[in-house]
Amino acid sequence: MCEFLPANLKLLCGHYRSVAEVCRKLRINRGQFNKYLCGKSVPTPFNLKRICDFFGVEEFEIGLPPEQFIALIGDKANKNQASGAAVASRIMHEHLRQQSSPELKTHVGYYYEYYHAMTEPGSILCSLVHVREEGDDIVYERNERLQIAGAGGDFERYQYLGIAYYLRDRLFFVDYESLTSNEISQTILIPSFKSCITRLNGLKLGVSAADHRAPSCSRVVWEFLGRDINRVDAYRRVRLYKPDDCAIDADLRARLAQAQVVDSLFVIA
Repeated sequence: MCEFLPANLKLLCGHYRSVAEVCRKLRINRGQFNKYLCGKSVPTPFNLKRICDFFGVEEFEIGLPPEQFIALIGDKANKNQASGAAVASRIMHEHLRQQSSPELKTHVGYYYEYYHAMTEPGSILCSLVHVREEGDDIVYERNERLQIAGAGGDFERYQYLGIAYYLRDRLFFVDYESLTSNEISQTILIPSFKSCITRLNGLKLGVSAADHRAPSCSRVVWEFLGRDINRVDAYRRVRLYKPDDCAIDADLRARLAQAQVVDSLFVIA
């Protein structure tokens, strides 16, 4: 231990801004600690345990040859980071899932989603959404397609995969574009408390797929189609529309136009 302790101790201190910071946190005299670093003195069993507990290593580990100790510390750091991230994401998901009430399951089915296109300002995009149960989760798939200018009727296709939560009388949908992995979007809807779901109002936040990648927010309307539909027929409607297109009825047009800025906040009634 006496041979390798100074080098290993210096390595551990390198993860902090200074030796002085380590000494303050350990409450060990700086002069005494310097003797440990220079190999002029060996910590007492009491101080050695304090040092090892502080750095998260075992007493026998800090006495290993430096090359073994470096490999050990790197492996521990990677495991701690990975497990920490996994635990945090799992805790958040489990908490939100427990908060989600059976109200979320009543909204399972197919929808048309309408919102002001972020890539084509001045147009309304209609996409097809399928909300379904998957184990204990409510997940969904959203399909879009955009007409390619001058391409003779060809389309660019996008598929978003996401998960849904119900929290405090609001429906939250978070998804990512699975084909290009270049976007994450969030939709918040006001749920329907009626026995028959027709249209749901809300807001959508995302990033334009155009070169400027501008963050954008739009009014959004989901139109319920049913739990069992002809997907091929439904998909034919998925495309961009001009606001005055006959496919966009007066009620839908009015819902999408109800944008309000209140005290600098973009809200819906």
